[in-house]
Amino acid sequence: MNLLRATTLTLAMASPAVAETYHFDQSHTEVRFYYNHAGLTEQSGEWTALSGTVDFDPENVAATSANITIDASSLETGWGPLNDHLKSNDFFAIEDFPEIRFVSTSAVQTGADTLRMIGDLTIKDQTKPAALDIELKFMGTHPLGGFFDYYQGDWVGVEATGLLLRSDYGVGMFAPGTSDSVKLKISAELREGGWE
Repeated sequence: MNLLRATTLTLAMASPAVAETYHFDQSHTEVRFYYNHAGLTEQSGEWTALSGTVDFDPENVAATSANITIDASSLETGWGPLNDHLKSNDFFAIEDFPEIRFVSTSAVQTGADTLRMIGDLTIKDQTKPAALDIELKFMGTHPLGGFFDYYQGDWVGVEATGLLLRSDYGVGMFAPGTSDSVKLKISAELREGGWE
């Protein structure tokens, strides 16, 4: 039996359905981006600081919602001069636009353990619709909860991917020589209720 169906059945037998609010574990969440550099190689970077919540009810997956804020200044490529250029006014202009926001508007279940979430993505002063394809990798008591208080409680683990055109968001310098199309990949662990 697949994860989402098994979880749904267990919760249905245990109690009435209710959406729970999950908070990101920043230490085990990655927001990475991938792009082609001038036809030579695939390059990547990541944002290392984000916050937000996801409301999730496995019995009503279509009602899943998310509100996520990324600290634009946390961009990291592994090379300081490139970090500085991407943070400058040529690209993300972090002094004027310190946050990147994603607020979901709808969700559709696409498989036993998958859903597609549509939302408004805001980068700089541009807000455009964006889609994330999400796979539920884990739901339940964290395996480390018996060893560390931090991991106690119920958790979900997800992986999400999406594609966007960076020129749609005002960060299109050097496109299409350096690819306009950017792949996003998010790996995240989230705890129900967060931390006090």
